[in-house]
Amino acid sequence: MNYDGNIIRPPSEADSIILQVTVGCSHNHCTFCGAYKDKQFRIRSDEEISENISFAARYCTRQRKVFLADGDALILSQKRLTTLFRQIRTQLPQVRRISLYGNAKAIRSKSLEQLQELKDLGLDRIYMGLESGDDEVLTRVRKGETVASMISAAQKVAQAGIFLSVTVLLGLGGMEKSLQHARQTGRVLSKMVPRQIAALTLMPLAGTILGDQMENGTFLLPDALSMLKELKEMVTFINCDKVQFMANHASNYLPISGRLGRDKDAILATIDQAMRGGIALTPEFYRAL
Repeated sequence: MNYDGNIIRPPSEADSIILQVTVGCSHNHCTFCGAYKDKQFRIRSDEEISENISFAARYCTRQRKVFLADGDALILSQKRLTTLFRQIRTQLPQVRRISLYGNAKAIRSKSLEQLQELKDLGLDRIYMGLESGDDEVLTRVRKGETVASMISAAQKVAQAGIFLSVTVLLGLGGMEKSLQHARQTGRVLSKMVPRQIAALTLMPLAGTILGDQMENGTFLLPDALSMLKELKEMVTFINCDKVQFMANHASNYLPISGRLGRDKDAILATIDQAMRGGIALTPEFYRAL
């Protein structure tokens, strides 16, 4: 498979065929993200994509899922996307699910009918980064979105009947806005009504704007106990039924997963136990992005 640079994918796509249809991220201004800083955004040519599909058809015959990388494959025109999905269906007939990252702007650029067309062609799951439900935090980290714009995008995905996975970042509000960030994020997730929520813990990277802010003391990262308090506050304010909640990423101090609201009380009790010292937290040297 021919890839341009490092490939980022969700943990749940570990056994998927990774087709790189864009290089980098169409936004690429978030202060906390270093994933695509070494790439200039571009859409790969039809020839490049076709070569990789042909490779997958020969050597990836057991995989039943396809993930479209890099940061925002949904930015492609509807014509190119439908052509690509039909090509996957024809050349990779064993594939039962296509997933991709979609930022809120790209989602809003598609009509409901266009999203439903993609679903009919195999689009099963969209991964979307909310990061925070607090508008001030979103502005500070240069997300390029507002709470209202991301709720609108999420609701469109739900209307189209596509599985929506939303990612949030514990610690993104810093010590100054720690609990407010968590509280507002829980409230916004309740309005988005995703099928899955993935909570990661912020680990500022050297060379990013946020990493520099932490280095010079203008951003104060919450400590492990404060991160647990954020996690508890966020879960408390999430009011969704039948949503998969996952805080088991390698960046997290306390691996947790369950169903909300069925397991909400048990999750909160586990967090309380960890805050009292009854459950050992993941050591710093084991944490990773």
